[in-house]
Amino acid sequence: MREWTSLGPVCVTTVAVVATVALAGCATPLKDERMKAGATTSADVQQYYGAPTRVWPEADGGRTLEYATQPFGQTCYMVRLDAQDRLVSTTDALSSASRERIVPGLTTDQVTRMLGQERKRVFFSLSGEDVWDWNIAPEMSGYLLRFNVHFKKGVVVRTSQSVVYPDRRFLWDD
Repeated sequence: MREWTSLGPVCVTTVAVVATVALAGCATPLKDERMKAGATTSADVQQYYGAPTRVWPEADGGRTLEYATQPFGQTCYMVRLDAQDRLVSTTDALSSASRERIVPGLTTDQVTRMLGQERKRVFFSLSGEDVWDWNIAPEMSGYLLRFNVHFKKGVVVRTSQSVVYPDRRFLWDD
């Protein structure tokens, strides 16, 4: 068996880059010590995390920066800024507490504002439901989990969750 250092400079460089990217991914807007309420500005946030997916205006003159990770991630960070462009709070819009706020009667715009960018939309003609889904953190490891919001005529009728079972085509144990 060859040692990893004897694989050549290209492979060692690739391993170093992958490790750096993986470690950099550990900091999130929720856990980043650089994010300080009242001190961090939108310029700081965008320097750390790049351009937001979307910017939502707030009634008090502030705004919320949306950082969605769909279609592959399991979070959607909402970074709330006040009218002076200073950090107020950061939340994960796909947390269980946020998902519980999705109730029958909400519109598609309200749901998008609460949960952020969806992973996928599918229309079921027999039921007349337009179902949007988001990847969410699984309650037990080993399977992917999706949160589904069912709309009829642009209004929420119910929510559900679905487990995504692995596909044998992607297993290497054949």
